[in-house]
Amino acid sequence: MTTFIGFDDVLDNPAWHSLTGVHARFAQVHGRAGRYQSDVAPFHALGTPEDPRSWADLATLVEPETEVMLAGLGGQARPGWEPTRSIPGVQLIDVALRAAPDPSAEVLGAKDVPEILDLIGRTQPGPYLSRTVELGTYLGLRDEGRLVAMAGERLHPPGFTEISAVCTDPAYRGKGLATRLVRAVAAGILDRGETPFLHTGAANTTAIRLYEKLGFELRRHVDFTAYRSTTRAGRPALRV
Repeated sequence: MTTFIGFDDVLDNPAWHSLTGVHARFAQVHGRAGRYQSDVAPFHALGTPEDPRSWADLATLVEPETEVMLAGLGGQARPGWEPTRSIPGVQLIDVALRAAPDPSAEVLGAKDVPEILDLIGRTQPGPYLSRTVELGTYLGLRDEGRLVAMAGERLHPPGFTEISAVCTDPAYRGKGLATRLVRAVAAGILDRGETPFLHTGAANTTAIRLYEKLGFELRRHVDFTAYRSTTRAGRPALRV
């Protein structure tokens, strides 16, 4: 029997549906808990967050005292786990985006990682690690050979792809580079018959206004909360 996964189920828990779907090759999974490999992305996910067994599986999956990052759980204490910090965020989805390829955009790969990490470090769009570039297509714009703006694909649940790492060198802001890249990344997503969505901090009103102007719509508010085990019962995952 095929189990139908609804629109809301997927977007309410996109990391889990990515880890158990398209991104399974990057996943470490134990029971109802999963995480990305540590050099790919810092995200963890639970298949059924309301089930205490999921939290027990998470304790088995990670090393003792490890801080895990989970989204959309309200930032409240859970069985055997306590929140250590929480960032309010928003999730937006494409409803009227005018996507368009950009001939000037370059596909970024492993050779570009040092430049990518340098730009990420200077602009702070969110977490980006040495192998994040493998999660999907990342596009960059250069000026005289120097990477000055980028955007790409991160979470990839069924039917959707998250646009992420949208950033521009401070000296090049106000030139529409982020708009061009978001439209170009979205063009590739739409060509696959999928819908673009994205996350950003709730306090990042400048970015939210830009995304809404481009054709994204607020779908929900979502917290990004770090949790630490209170039981010290974790051990490494056995299945990769």
